[in-house]
Amino acid sequence: MHSTPMARTQAHWLWLAPLVLLIALLAGTAIGETSIPVDTILKVLANHLLGANYAVDRIDAGIIWNYRLSRAIVAACCGAALALAGVVLQALLRNPLADPYLMGISAGASTGAVAVTVAGLGAGAFTLSAGAFAGAGLAFGLVVLLAHAASSGTGGGRSNQAAGAIILAGIAGSQLFNALTAFIITKSASAEQARGIMFWLLGNLSGVRWSDVAIAFPAALGGLLICLWHRRALDAFTFGADSAASMGISVRPTRGLLIIAVALVTAIMVSIVGAIGFVGLVIPHAMRFIVGTQHTRLVPASALAGAVFLIGSDILSRTLVPGQVLPIGVITSLIGAPAFALILVRGTRTR
Repeated sequence: MHSTPMARTQAHWLWLAPLVLLIALLAGTAIGETSIPVDTILKVLANHLLGANYAVDRIDAGIIWNYRLSRAIVAACCGAALALAGVVLQALLRNPLADPYLMGISAGASTGAVAVTVAGLGAGAFTLSAGAFAGAGLAFGLVVLLAHAASSGTGGGRSNQAAGAIILAGIAGSQLFNALTAFIITKSASAEQARGIMFWLLGNLSGVRWSDVAIAFPAALGGLLICLWHRRALDAFTFGADSAASMGISVRPTRGLLIIAVALVTAIMVSIVGAIGFVGLVIPHAMRFIVGTQHTRLVPASALAGAVFLIGSDILSRTLVPGQVLPIGVITSLIGAPAFALILVRGTRTR
């Protein structure tokens, strides 16, 4: 059986993915308020990773290794993880509008993280990531229960109504947990804490260091491997749970594992960089136009595109306003909202 030219083209980009990601990481490290030549970056990397002894300015070396490179890697991990979360939720819920931000998962994770850090919930027994995971799980559970209550017993057109109900439930859940976050901050945080937390909630990579890389990278890699392992199950879920069961897939355990993975990865990323919107919504849609709907290609494509997109957004957040760093969530929304509107209009016209 011969592969088509389109299939060959779609397969070839996989070999270019590491190169594209490397170029994006180099750009994220080189571009900023002060531009740094690529050869200087390579020398610093050789000094740290290979034990070389190139003569490099100490300030440039500190900026590259301690600030920009770790920041670019965390941005890539966060972008890939959020894009994968969007892919999984859209397949499991059979709803093109599902993503961690709209489903309330990001808002719940933010509430959990703020409750642990500001209100001292758990008296030190919970870490920031554990608090964020608990909040994310609670938010998603609430959204599912609310959507089930809203769509049960509807008779004809139930699947369509259920798809709309879960998005409306997600919006309600997001607003509830955003309000809880604001309440906790107002009640328990000092003025200085409140300013820092509000900036963090909009997405902030300024405080990222190598210790964050050690958390973000395994989480993103684990999420990618889980999605790739269940890629055929995700294909089946796009046609419904009954279709997945008819193909021999254990529906409840598989769906439960994927949802837990999405909640955990989202919580970890939110605990590091705050809530960032539109990545999990726009990137999977854009990649479906390019590589198709099969998750064998869609999963790695979305991970790569999400990583590159968030690195680019971080570059813009540092360079768009001279002398200031914008929250990265502002950049993703400014880019993601028009992009999603374009995707929505194009998708409607092609039906």
